[in-house]
Amino acid sequence: MALWPGTRRRDGLALRQAIPDRLLPFLVGAMAFLAALALAGGIGAHALSVRWTHGAGAVVTVQVPDPDAPATGATGTPGAAAAAGNGATTRIQAAMATLSAATSADAGAVHRLTDAELRNLLAPWVEQGSDLVLPMPAVIEVHARDTHHLPDDVMRTLQAQVPGIVVEHDSIWSDRLAALADSLQTCALLAIFIVIAVSAVVIMAATRAGLQARRRAIDLIHSLGATDGYIAARFAWRVGTLALLGGACGSLLAMPVLVVLCLLAAPFNGADMPDMQAVFSPAAWTAASATQVLGVLPSSLLAMLGALPVGAAVLGWVTTQMTVRAWLRRLP
Repeated sequence: MALWPGTRRRDGLALRQAIPDRLLPFLVGAMAFLAALALAGGIGAHALSVRWTHGAGAVVTVQVPDPDAPATGATGTPGAAAAAGNGATTRIQAAMATLSAATSADAGAVHRLTDAELRNLLAPWVEQGSDLVLPMPAVIEVHARDTHHLPDDVMRTLQAQVPGIVVEHDSIWSDRLAALADSLQTCALLAIFIVIAVSAVVIMAATRAGLQARRRAIDLIHSLGATDGYIAARFAWRVGTLALLGGACGSLLAMPVLVVLCLLAAPFNGADMPDMQAVFSPAAWTAASATQVLGVLPSSLLAMLGALPVGAAVLGWVTTQMTVRAWLRRLP
């Protein structure tokens, strides 16, 4: 047992020459860089999917024509305005009461758009300050937590109390966007699997090249009684260390790229577009500001970036162990 630490330090098999410390870390670092981009794409697609599903996709828009007319009786008949003025329940009041009662169970929110909000919505189509006067319906936004559609009993109540309403479900587009986000996550997962497979092949090829370079020495110590586990461990520690170094370099190089991508994607998550000139300025990457800039990265992505070097080292260690042991079994 005392032989193990000493031989490990002395590198008796001359693995530093058999497995150089330049090409393998570079290749593993490149794979780690690609894996970081794929992870960022998957996490970003998941975040957007959640926002679309629980944000715009959870909004039901209800349009109430002639909102100040009474809720009972035919809309627009003579005496409707008088009935509304005599304290009768108006159509908008009835609709608001029905929707508020329906969404109270799942902590939904019912909001009637103000005149200013309606003008902002119509601004791209109607010139501001024009003399055009149009009868505007009242618009109600229903934010439901657990459903994208109003229940059937609520729809029947609305049609009975407020005939002529128009209900639009924004979940149609959100479902399509969520499906797109799911496909992007699948592509990111597939890219990660491809990166892992390519990395394993590269490590296997480097290990086999090292075995061929030290074949005579391995034959000698193997004939003298060195076990397969001892030889495989020597190669595995060498390759695992180089893979750890390459994975760390790849993760570090990916961080600035991921920061820029997260800043560019900020508007899709409801944030303001940052000043990119300030981000690329040298002052933004000082020791104090770099921490703040890196803070835009999601915590889950930072954790995965930290785990990438460890994963590369484990992949290198396991792949080398399997390769060396399989090669040694074929020795005479």
